[in-house]
Amino acid sequence: MLDTTKCVLSAAVLGLVLSLTSGCGKREEAHANLPPVKAPALKPAPATPILTKRVELGGETWDPAWDKIVELALPPAMLTHQVPRDVQRFCPRFYHLDEANKRAFWAYFFQALAGAEAGLDPTTRVRHTDPEVAVVDKVSGRMVRSEGLLQLTYEDQQRYGCDFDWGHDKKLKPDDPDKTILQPKNNLECGVKILENQIIDQHKPLLSGTSYWSTLRPGTISYRVFAKQMTNVPIACRKQAKVASH
Repeated sequence: MLDTTKCVLSAAVLGLVLSLTSGCGKREEAHANLPPVKAPALKPAPATPILTKRVELGGETWDPAWDKIVELALPPAMLTHQVPRDVQRFCPRFYHLDEANKRAFWAYFFQALAGAEAGLDPTTRVRHTDPEVAVVDKVSGRMVRSEGLLQLTYEDQQRYGCDFDWGHDKKLKPDDPDKTILQPKNNLECGVKILENQIIDQHKPLLSGTSYWSTLRPGTISYRVFAKQMTNVPIACRKQAKVASH
C-alpha cells in the first residue's frame, strides 16, 4: 500500500513539474511573439538665432544628436494637454501637433534654453554671487556652481534623480568634458526632468517666477535673452496664415 501511495505521489509531482515547465515555455513563447516596441518618430529642430550666428562666425554649436537626446527623454505627459497653456506663447498650435512635431518643439526649446544659459557650450561653469544661489552644494560640499548646457548643479542628482556622479567628477579637472555633469546627455536629460517637475508635477506655467532657470522667469533680463532665441520655432508650431478671400 505504501509503495502504491509513493507511486501516486511521484506521478502527481512529475505531472506538476511538467505542467509548470510547459507553462513557462508557453509564456516564453508568448513573449517571443510580442511585436517590437515602435520607436517614436523624431524630427530635427530648426536652428536658434545663436546657433545660426555661431555657424557663421565659428564657436560652440548645437550638435543635432542632442535633439534626439531631448526628444527621447520626454515623458508622455509633456506631449499631452497636461502641458500648461502658456506653451502657446511660443508654439500656438502645440495642442494640435502630432507627437513628432511636439518632440521637435521641445528639442528647439531646450536648444534655446542652452543658448541663453550657456551659449551652447557644454563645458560652461558659472559661480554666482547672488546670495540666493551663492550657497554650499550639499552633494559636493563646495560653493554651488552652475554647470553644463543647462547650468545645473550636483544637488539636482538628489532632487530630480539626475545622472551626475560627484565621486567620479571630483577627480577630474573642473572643465573636463568627461565630468558626468558636463556630458550633454546627462545634462539635457536632467533638464527634462526638472521641467517635467515644474509643469507636470507641480502644475506650474512654463514661464514662472519660481522656475529653476532665471531664463524662464518673465520680466528678467535673462528671460529676454531666452525669448530672443525662441523666434525660429518649428514651422508646424506657427499659426496658419489666413487665406485672403476674393
